[in-house]
Amino acid sequence: MAGQDPALSTSHPFYDVARHGILQVAGDDRFGRRVVTFSCCRMPPSHELDHQRLLEYLKYTLDQYVENDYTIVYFHYGLNSRNKPSLGWLQSAYKEFDRKYRLHFLNMKNACIVLPPTAPPSLQPSASLHKFGKKVIYFNYLSELHEHLKYDQLVIPPEVLRYDEKLQSLHEGRTPPPTKTPPPRPPLPTQQFGVSLQYLKDKNQGELIPPVLRFTVTYLREKGLRTEGLFRRSASVQTVREIQRLYNQGKPVNFDDYGDIHIPAVILKTFLRELPQPLLTFQAYEQILGITCVESSLRVTRCRQILRSLPEHNYVVLCYLMGFLHAVSRESIFNKMNSSNLACVFGLNLIWPSQGVSSLSALVPLNMFTELLIEYYEKIFSTPEAPGERGLAPWEQGSRAAPLQEAVPQTQATGLTKPTLPPSPLMAARRRL
Repeated sequence: MAGQDPALSTSHPFYDVARHGILQVAGDDRFGRRVVTFSCCRMPPSHELDHQRLLEYLKYTLDQYVENDYTIVYFHYGLNSRNKPSLGWLQSAYKEFDRKYRLHFLNMKNACIVLPPTAPPSLQPSASLHKFGKKVIYFNYLSELHEHLKYDQLVIPPEVLRYDEKLQSLHEGRTPPPTKTPPPRPPLPTQQFGVSLQYLKDKNQGELIPPVLRFTVTYLREKGLRTEGLFRRSASVQTVREIQRLYNQGKPVNFDDYGDIHIPAVILKTFLRELPQPLLTFQAYEQILGITCVESSLRVTRCRQILRSLPEHNYVVLCYLMGFLHAVSRESIFNKMNSSNLACVFGLNLIWPSQGVSSLSALVPLNMFTELLIEYYEKIFSTPEAPGERGLAPWEQGSRAAPLQEAVPQTQATGLTKPTLPPSPLMAARRRL
């Protein structure tokens, strides 16, 4: 991985943070002081990085040099709305540094900050850090570092080098070089979001149903089926990121601690949306768009045909999810979420094109297909009706059958009959079926 120390081991106490290569200790300045570099471009999105752990790792690193002089080089390029820490975190970080660190920052000889010409004012030294501010040197270009450091010893991210070249080209009136996308960083062994179903299966002893999906579905089945507006409500971005970090680090999540039934619902949708490939796969996108051209009485059969082309793993996970959503729709008299409403929420979380985003005209067939899967769950995912049609594979009916059985809605002894729901675009198809 770019930026990662080849000697870095998974046994490192801060491997989850150190693996990104945000912090590096390499080379010396002109006076022989060790150089510590901090590269913002290597900070992943906030939900993938525990900023408290980043702070602890920073202290852990500085502890090794805190009794001696050193120089810090901060590369600002790459800090954006997706990966920057909150202002509250910055304030708490400063407070958390004890007297030992504060005094040494003031005695530190240099802090070199390499910034683009339009540096945000919030990064300028404040009055409370006046002494520290006097030791800060601001640079617009990497070439200016040569005077102060042994430049060839620095670990400078390729992204920073390319951006510096672009700035130099613009300054000299030349056409900037084309940008290149850096290689993706490998996920943590415990990563849950943003990784493939195969990765999750391999890291979870062959379990087909991803842990996040199983935990959220189980919780919502037990406590949320009759919650009005289930899957309609949003949740705090900070809370969602916090839960994502916990899952990605392999830590337990207790949704009872958050006191909001809509949070696991949001986490479920987020998990689906962040899959590298949609659950229904890119290959099925065009087939699904054609569902509106199929005669209404044949659409359920067409759904079964399309699902036959899915990889086995995707099919099992989809069956598990649709069984749950079917159960949610059966409680629509309480939660107001019938199959049509659920389809509007989940359509774009189950399928999207490989390039760009779905057009407005694509929403009708995508939602219709999703509504068919939910409304006719038992028929679509039942055993084969014709030769060559897929039902449950033998291995799905054995030890792996538990998640699928759990997904099948059970008749509840409530004495209530299913209410008459508002008509949906599929009403005509249902009558013919």
